[in-house]
Amino acid sequence: MGRIIAIANQKGGVGKTTTSINLSACLAEFGKKVLTIDVDPQGNTTSGLGVDKKSVENTVYQLIIGNKNIDDCMTKTEYDNLFVLASDENLAGAEIELLDIEKKEYVLKKEIDKVREDFDYIIIDCPPSLNLLTINALTTADTVLVPIQCEFYALEGLAQLMHTIGLVKKRLNSKLEIEGVVFTMYDARTNLSLQVVEDVKKNLKQNIYKTIIPRNVRLAEAPSHGMPINIYDTKSTGAESYRGLAREVINQGRES
Repeated sequence: MGRIIAIANQKGGVGKTTTSINLSACLAEFGKKVLTIDVDPQGNTTSGLGVDKKSVENTVYQLIIGNKNIDDCMTKTEYDNLFVLASDENLAGAEIELLDIEKKEYVLKKEIDKVREDFDYIIIDCPPSLNLLTINALTTADTVLVPIQCEFYALEGLAQLMHTIGLVKKRLNSKLEIEGVVFTMYDARTNLSLQVVEDVKKNLKQNIYKTIIPRNVRLAEAPSHGMPINIYDTKSTGAESYRGLAREVINQGRES
């Protein structure tokens, strides 16, 4: 049965989408069958995996409002082992449409459970807010991976996210756990990045991945070409870092 990992942080600009794209692609590169679910109305994970949002007939929006089933909505990417449930701007209105639906927090889970056994990993890119779409992702997931940017306000909002995860675990998904924290946008030239890493390690009693994702020009360029970093520049520091993270995710699953 596939592991379902939600990538969440309500703070924007922390590398959440970058991590969703590149962790998915590196897991697929290692021969794992991966479904990436884009639950962010901006649809950046969709386009970052080379899928044209305008050409996708059925997106996660149609799935959530009940117009289509899961098989209708999955799109095969051009990369081996990698499938995507695409997003588009219509998803922004889904929250209002969900309000009248019974068990609205479990709409996504009900559909994903149908295909869970077909995949090794299901990666969910959450919106940068703690809304009903994020709640749906958290009720579907086994674990939550939290990207944290190496900057001064790194811990700001993290307590709120942990509180939300705790509430979801208590009331909606008793199996939900923290997968771990991954540091992103690390700049080895600054003392600040190092200080942030040390502060978080000292204050956060969670699994922290050894792999740290650096600031990397090639990593920043890759999404505009619709490619994950391991395809765009396979020998770049960014590609090697996300491969390292993928290995840690795989090994952590073996240990549990």
